[in-house]
Amino acid sequence: MIDLHYWTTPNGHKITIFLEESGLPYKLHPVNISKNEQFNADFLKVNPNNKIPAIVDNTPEDNAGPLTLFESGAILWYLAEKAKKFVPHSTRAKAEVSQWLFWQMAGLGPMAGQNHHFNKYAPEKIPYAMDRYIKETARLYGVLNKQLDGKEWVAAGEYTIADMAIYPWIVPYEMQSQDLNDFPHLKKWFEKMQKREAVVRAYDIAKKIK
Repeated sequence: MIDLHYWTTPNGHKITIFLEESGLPYKLHPVNISKNEQFNADFLKVNPNNKIPAIVDNTPEDNAGPLTLFESGAILWYLAEKAKKFVPHSTRAKAEVSQWLFWQMAGLGPMAGQNHHFNKYAPEKIPYAMDRYIKETARLYGVLNKQLDGKEWVAAGEYTIADMAIYPWIVPYEMQSQDLNDFPHLKKWFEKMQKREAVVRAYDIAKKIK
């Protein structure tokens, strides 16, 4: 059983998508970041970095007691290896998936996150910051659009954790001042992701969290 400490953010959605796709049994533990619950002592025992998501695997393969893990990319990779799904076996294909997973973690996520902050949540509007992060988000969309030209999935010719990691950061594209019509290959992939049954279930779960 996986205990998932979660909130309804793009990084949280990554993990519910994987768990719904894989069928691994899990229990959801909401951590309401708008109420600063990420600073509660019990949660800090799971993630001293006070960020969601985080997991506790109560049945790890080594049978050495519960395994705790934070950072959404690390969680995805761990769960994929546990489930033996959504990461290919060959060296080159696995390297390609890791490349796009890290691209999301180091590029798309942080830049889109800053875009969200300065364009929606910042107490004062700073034109330079808003323009900077809108343009950088657009650049990254362009990189992804080029990668998806002639491809069904982001990496290794198959559906993987790279797709699961990237998709939730594209969902709020309007908040990021982006138009998917400017990125036709990305749009086609996005619409395919949007229709996956496990993705629909993951976002339905989010709607019930309060």
